[in-house]
This record gives sequence, C-alpha cells and structure tokens, in this order.
Amino acid sequence: MNDEYQKQVVNNIQQLGSCTDLQKDSISWIKRTARLGYSYNFNCLGRPIIQYPQDMIAMQELIWQIKPDLIIETGIAHGGSLVLSASMLALLDMTDAIDAGVTIDPKQSQRKVLGIDIDIRAHNREAIEAHPMASRIQMIQGSSIAPEIIEQVKQIAKDYKRILVCLDSNHTHDHVLAELEAYAPLASIGSYCIVFDTIVEDMPDDMFPDRPWGKGNNPKTAVWEYLKTHSEFEIDKSIEHKLLITVAPDGFLKRIRM
Repeated sequence: MNDEYQKQVVNNIQQLGSCTDLQKDSISWIKRTARLGYSYNFNCLGRPIIQYPQDMIAMQELIWQIKPDLIIETGIAHGGSLVLSASMLALLDMTDAIDAGVTIDPKQSQRKVLGIDIDIRAHNREAIEAHPMASRIQMIQGSSIAPEIIEQVKQIAKDYKRILVCLDSNHTHDHVLAELEAYAPLASIGSYCIVFDTIVEDMPDDMFPDRPWGKGNNPKTAVWEYLKTHSEFEIDKSIEHKLLITVAPDGFLKRIRM
C-alpha cells in the first residue's frame, strides 16, 4: 500500500478518534437502530449473520492481516460468522496456492474455523454442513465455559500457530470473563481476542428487559476486569475509531506479548 495513502488513513482515524461529538452521534445511531433489529438484516454467503456491516469489514481486514490458521468463535446462531471466517480462510489458501504455484484441495486445508455453542439448532447445523465452506468449519455443542469443552478446544488449538479468538455467546459479565480466561490466552502474539457486544454497557437500561445482561453486567465490564490482571493484551482503539459504528467498543483486544 502507498505510504502516503496509509499515512492519510492513520491521520483520518486519529481525527475520528478525537471527535467526541461524532462518537456520541454514533452511539445514538446504534441505540435507535438496535431497537429496530438492524443487525438481523444481513447475510454472508447465504447465511444470516447477526452483525453490523462495519464489524464484518473489520473482521475481514483482521483475518487478512493476521492470516490465522485457526479462528475460534463462541456463539454460532445461524452460522453466518463461521461462513465469513471460513471464506476468508479460503481466500488465504488461494493466495498461498497462487504464490506457490500449486493447487490446494479445500478438504486438505489445515486452516479451520472452530465454533462453539450451547445449542446448535438442527436446521442451522444442517445448513452450515451443506454450505460450500463446510470443509473449513468444525462445530462443538456445549457451554463454552464448561471444563470439558474448554479442554476440547485447547486440544484442537495446540496444533495451530496463528490463532484468532472471537467471543460472542452469553453476554453476562461472569460468562464473558470466564471465556476470556479460557480462550484469550490461545490468541497468538499480534493476533486478537475480539469481544463482541461490549456496546451493551452504552445502551439504555431498558434495552434488554428479557436478557440477564445489561448496564454493569456485560462483555465490556468483563473486558475491563480481565485487563486489570492481563497486561499481555491491550485495547486497539484504532479499530473502533475507524469504524465509528461497532458493537465492540473496547472489544478489540490485541495480544502484544506472552
């Protein structure tokens, strides 16, 4: 990428990060659209993905940058996020093959997306397993914080070098903190543990009347608690400043050392 262009991008992001009024406007926009189910309106390669488009763009940028061998995702729902990650891994395989001048059989690829969910509904599992990206996807059903599930994930992860972690299941403080303790250490240096829906802390008190999470009890409070004792991670503010619209403010945790 042209150095001058990149310098301009960095300058743009810094200015966006210092514009507090614009950030407040972004939060207001998220509050209004959340009540209208905005994040439920999108698909990725044919599967529903309950995310804001800006965060989908952030994911593809990070996957392309990190070039992970394994992406661990808690929370599966309809499988759109798994499919997005798997499609990016397919592109990485394709570019590796082009660079090496060889052909790679997708079924022989070592790159994988590992999804964990306490309830993988039969119709979603069937659709994911029938998807063209299915060969790059593995799913585990069970609580992401159950000891036997954590151990299973760790056994799979030990065979991989570059790992990206995404946490997007139960959004209570205690659950997310337990996920962070279990899975964040698997993220490679220079990679990320991304904690979604930290935006809950910035939403009105009445936004989640039928959920166990809310202000003071959510992924962002778990992130803050986790970082008190884990200096190997830092919040990459440049991502949320660039996006402005994101469900993961303070949620892009970059691993900077062991």
